[in-house]
Amino acid sequence: MTRIGILIIAFLFPLGLFAQLSTNPVLPIDSKAVTITFDSSKDSRLGLFSGELYAHTGVSIAGIGDWKHVIGNWNDNAIQPKLTNKGNGIYELVINPDINTYYSVPPSELVTKMDFVFRSADGSKQTNDLFINVSTEDLHVNITSPSRINVFDKNQSFQFTASSTASADLKLFLNNQQISSVTGTELTQTMTIPDAGNYWLKATVTQNTTIKRDSVYVCIRETTPIEAKPSGLQAGINYTSDQSATLVIYAPFKNNIFVTGDFNDWLPDNGYQMKKDGDYYWLTINNLIPQKEYVFQYLIDGSLKVADPYTDKVSDPDDKYISTSTYPNLISYPEGKATDRASVLQTAQTPYSWRNSSYAIPQTSKLSIYELLLRDFTTEGTYNAVQAKLDYLKQLGINTIELMPFSEFEGNDSWGYNPNFYFAPDKAYGTKNDLKALIDECHKQGFIVIQDMVLNHSYNSSPLAKMYWNSTLSRPAANNPWYNETSPNTAYSWGNDFNHESQATKDFVDRVTRYWMTEYKVDGFRFDFTKGFTNTPGDGSGYDAARIAILKRMADKIWEVNPKAIVILEHFAINSEEQELTSYGNGMLVWGNANSTFAEAAMGYNESNKSDFNWASYQKRGFTKPGLVAYMESHDEERQMFKTETYGNSFGTYNTKDLNTALTRSQLSTTFFMSLAGPKMIWQFGELGYDISIDQNGRVGKKPILWSYFDDPERKKLFDVYAAMLRLRSQFDVFTSGTETLSVNGNFKKIQLKLNDHNINLLGNFGLADQTVIPGFQHTGLWYEFFTGAELNISDVSTTILLKAGEYRLYSDKKLPEFKGPLTDSSVKLSNSDIRIFPNPATDRLQIEAPDAIQEIELISADGKILRKLQPNATRFTFELNGINRGLFFVRIKTTRQIFTEKMIKN
Repeated sequence: MTRIGILIIAFLFPLGLFAQLSTNPVLPIDSKAVTITFDSSKDSRLGLFSGELYAHTGVSIAGIGDWKHVIGNWNDNAIQPKLTNKGNGIYELVINPDINTYYSVPPSELVTKMDFVFRSADGSKQTNDLFINVSTEDLHVNITSPSRINVFDKNQSFQFTASSTASADLKLFLNNQQISSVTGTELTQTMTIPDAGNYWLKATVTQNTTIKRDSVYVCIRETTPIEAKPSGLQAGINYTSDQSATLVIYAPFKNNIFVTGDFNDWLPDNGYQMKKDGDYYWLTINNLIPQKEYVFQYLIDGSLKVADPYTDKVSDPDDKYISTSTYPNLISYPEGKATDRASVLQTAQTPYSWRNSSYAIPQTSKLSIYELLLRDFTTEGTYNAVQAKLDYLKQLGINTIELMPFSEFEGNDSWGYNPNFYFAPDKAYGTKNDLKALIDECHKQGFIVIQDMVLNHSYNSSPLAKMYWNSTLSRPAANNPWYNETSPNTAYSWGNDFNHESQATKDFVDRVTRYWMTEYKVDGFRFDFTKGFTNTPGDGSGYDAARIAILKRMADKIWEVNPKAIVILEHFAINSEEQELTSYGNGMLVWGNANSTFAEAAMGYNESNKSDFNWASYQKRGFTKPGLVAYMESHDEERQMFKTETYGNSFGTYNTKDLNTALTRSQLSTTFFMSLAGPKMIWQFGELGYDISIDQNGRVGKKPILWSYFDDPERKKLFDVYAAMLRLRSQFDVFTSGTETLSVNGNFKKIQLKLNDHNINLLGNFGLADQTVIPGFQHTGLWYEFFTGAELNISDVSTTILLKAGEYRLYSDKKLPEFKGPLTDSSVKLSNSDIRIFPNPATDRLQIEAPDAIQEIELISADGKILRKLQPNATRFTFELNGINRGLFFVRIKTTRQIFTEKMIKN
């Protein structure tokens, strides 16, 4: 066997495998029994475990491949091998009477490895693929110590052990020079090497004329070089030229770090030992091929391999399950070389060319947010597929898309709240340029993009956790710069809890938010579980000044980058905290969960005022700014249509469980929900009456994607109500900034809105029987019902009207645009051109789009006076109408090719 061949065998074992797995006998033989011992505390995904574990196991066959003759079925614990819990995180699995028989391997095949994934009983946790080499009863030798890729100090003592399958002559060589020999089945020797350099330790076993070999690589390191890193560099990958990159990692308390990767055959070498500068380590990698991707990891203190925490692309063992249609030409994970996830660098990348830099962020009160899970919004579940559906969202009328977490998370199938890398888009959805193209197109079509960000916690596979980890207690170590050892929140906690009072965490958080706003042009963030951003002990329900200070500091840093950035908090803390947060600075926003009360109203229940949705009003909650993002559904709640169809109330022949009745009552709820002032959020497909339970296929499991609902006439009626209400919100400030008078605690509910001289009176019968009600119009005179177009002349504000069960009416004392189903686009085509102005009528701003550069815009009064003249020199422009009185105007637009004039109404 050549030296190269020996090297390949030596590195078939992932780093740390021997710490996770051990066998008895040390060298498993295919024709004999073997006991597998698994130490869960050494596994980055599982951690110190105490529950039931099952094995998904098969064998690798010479010349055929891995995972053959698999035992049982993946999801059936009844027929999967169960491990024996030995306590303290240790588990055993006995393979008997022998390996070949256990796996039903035919005599014509040769087993080279046993393949394992160990999985919790409920399937929520599992290891990576694990492999154990298998020998035949022929003569073999294996070095069992040192057991890893090895870095030692000069003159450091270490143990060498080699075992053979039969008694024979065993010899030990250091760089081909024999230094020891013994006759038997094991050779053990304590070793020290005085000189720095790279060494091979080789064991041979000889029996008659048969000779077998094994080897391991040892690097004896030089003293860690101390040298200041070049100025201007930050933690992560710094591209210094088309052929070089300087790597920087923040690693206090560490003694030495080597860079190992594709550029040095994954071997620690003194030429790749990083230089130390205070708490930072750095190294410049030269002679890189421009645009070639390289996978690499940091080898820390000779025992731990991690990816760069700031990498913008992760190489993952799960990458093999990502289709080429989702991510073409994805670099292969370096099996047998890297451990767990690795990082990718690539010099001379072609930067994405952004096409749309001029777009408007809506006023907070006018935010109409659509929460979307990339995985479950389209069949393809990709960035590109969502981009293809933007016309649908434009027809719906929302102006903000909130994407559930899309930075790299564990596995390829997730809601995304199990993050591990914060600067890399998850490849399960496509390439980073696919994501940029999606955001770019969103901006072109008038949407802003909010990124759901998880900075309360991350999971064990994060490099930040792995670098400082207490294996005994399976939690972050006491000296971890970023995490608390345990969460101070005694009621709710997930994963490893970030310590937001640590300067390292503050620096990291600010890098994360700045990065996504500058590199990907996201327009703001929704932060998950901000109630947990504290080190104050307790369940988080009381007022916490430290938490308030942490969130204000974060928001200030975000607004330094983009003063108009949207900052949304999933806070759910005491109301006084939310009042303070929403009034601070530019105004943060908080989630307002109105799922329960609106669901009760739709189902027809009102005992003890359970359908009173006053709390969905920022005005009722005493906010000084419209900072409450109210919603009837989010990703976290049971779907309202499912609840109505499953648990709805009935009276006589009126049954809310009936599909069409449930859809009508959803129209009723939606009209009231959309008439509450301030920002609003819709969960994907709520506008079509999505009625698949959140628990189908498991709470976070994939759900059916039912675009066919859009072709159902009854569901389309609900869509039309959503679209109509969203259009009213975009065109008439009374629906977003009007003063509310609410009466929503009974079966008959009413919302009255007033802004200047515009009044709205919304009436709804949430009961199960017809009701005669007193609308209580704000004044006498002519009122217009939006959905029917009917006019009502009120001579007595005490006039009564009859509302059928589930009926709703929206009255305005100013005529609103006609309700149409399906609704037409509210933009206006100018002549036969491709120029668009919208909305029209307009309130505070006018959006103008043209295929060519707009050279000049003039706003002209009805009597011909030029009121404003601007020269935007852009294809997209927001024309502010502040200070312009209501009335009829003309907009004159001059492009590089033509001149157009169109009427415009200012409300």
